[in-house]
Amino acid sequence: MIDKQRVFNRNNRTSNGGSVVYWMSRDQRINNNWALLYAIELANQNSAPVHVAFCLAPTFPNASIRHYQFMLNGLMEVEQSLLKKGIAFHLLKGNPAKELTTFIRVNQIAMLVSDSDPLRIKQNWKEELDKQISIPHLEVDAHNIVPCRLASQKAEFGAYTLRPKIKKLLPQFLVDFPSLPKVIKASKADKTNWDEVLNWLNPDISVAPISWLPPGERAAQLTLNMFITERLNGYAQQRNNPNLDAQSNLSAYLHFGQLSAQKVAIDVIKANAPETDKAAFLEELIVRRELSDNFCLYNPSYDRFEGFHPWAQTSLNEHRADQREYLYSLYQLETGRTHDDLWNAAQLELVITGKMHGFMRMYWAKKILEWTATPETALAHAIYLNDKYSIDGRDPNGYAGIAWAIGGVHDRAWGKRAIFGKIRYMNYQGCKRKFDVNSYIKKIMQLNAQHKTKS
Repeated sequence: MIDKQRVFNRNNRTSNGGSVVYWMSRDQRINNNWALLYAIELANQNSAPVHVAFCLAPTFPNASIRHYQFMLNGLMEVEQSLLKKGIAFHLLKGNPAKELTTFIRVNQIAMLVSDSDPLRIKQNWKEELDKQISIPHLEVDAHNIVPCRLASQKAEFGAYTLRPKIKKLLPQFLVDFPSLPKVIKASKADKTNWDEVLNWLNPDISVAPISWLPPGERAAQLTLNMFITERLNGYAQQRNNPNLDAQSNLSAYLHFGQLSAQKVAIDVIKANAPETDKAAFLEELIVRRELSDNFCLYNPSYDRFEGFHPWAQTSLNEHRADQREYLYSLYQLETGRTHDDLWNAAQLELVITGKMHGFMRMYWAKKILEWTATPETALAHAIYLNDKYSIDGRDPNGYAGIAWAIGGVHDRAWGKRAIFGKIRYMNYQGCKRKFDVNSYIKKIMQLNAQHKTKS
């Protein structure tokens, strides 16, 4: 059923067969989920029950009610769907390694399946868990179309080095998903008290939830269908204009795993749209997105200055003493109080909606480099603001994008200039040549006025 090259045996332990638990983390859906399919396959081979466990850590970096509400509402749907399939859903609370170790022991679990995630915090949880369990731990890449560990065994320099490796393997992995099979032996669990879960979390409520994008697997598929029907045609030309509603709005669903990137690719390929538009979208969805996973998996300093290419570190170091015309504190940046009305508008868009247009993200991050004392400060501020406000924060795409803007990661060296060194430069006048800057600013100011009225 599942290509075994998607499976990474984390601890090389063997099992005599028995119950299986799928530790759901990054891929929060039941359909089109290779990890869940594999867990059911293993359980059915042994005529044993399969469980799904999701573990909430007491805290998560810069997560707020905005993120938790979107995620928990999606997980409610997961629980309801699993119940109909005879699969128990268990919401665990606490340190994942500790809670899962206890769950495995109490429920006499024989095999653990997890989904893949390259971020440091998830890798540390898995390493800690592997030291405490004696059963096989099988990690399934259900997030990437081509499994990240298979596509490349090293950090790739850029899209142009990873692209041919991805394209070579796409015919093998870009296949239709099988239907979720029936479980041979059902499992049971008490229904989750979701109000109690939210009270236990006691999340930061200073960053308001979003209402413009409904969470969950069903909503994700509807949003995908709407994009294909209404906005895929013309995507190649229109996607970089912040004044046009041309983007897919799928990033939050992909981040929380409420939607499979592989399913998105299949639906887009089958769509009745110009090939140039489909190719532009698939480049972002597959090559660029999977390049971000590669970056975070193989570069342990993906969120630090040391993670930049040596040429970029050298160049930025040479320009540390360059005079900055403007220096802004984190508070001034967070509240959009700079001299640049375009940058302020982009920051307000992020704060209010939890989303910033992709083109503006590049400009936004590069100006933070220009307006802070050191590259390290710029990197820290950009990551903090993105992770705190963006609904898809704490994601490989975010870390790779910020590292590209500030540290030249996945980019080439450009001509030298003050502060930036050889890092690619962007400015206000360049934005004006790309789109109607005043219309964008006006749109965000109107959005901000409406937001203040509601508040």
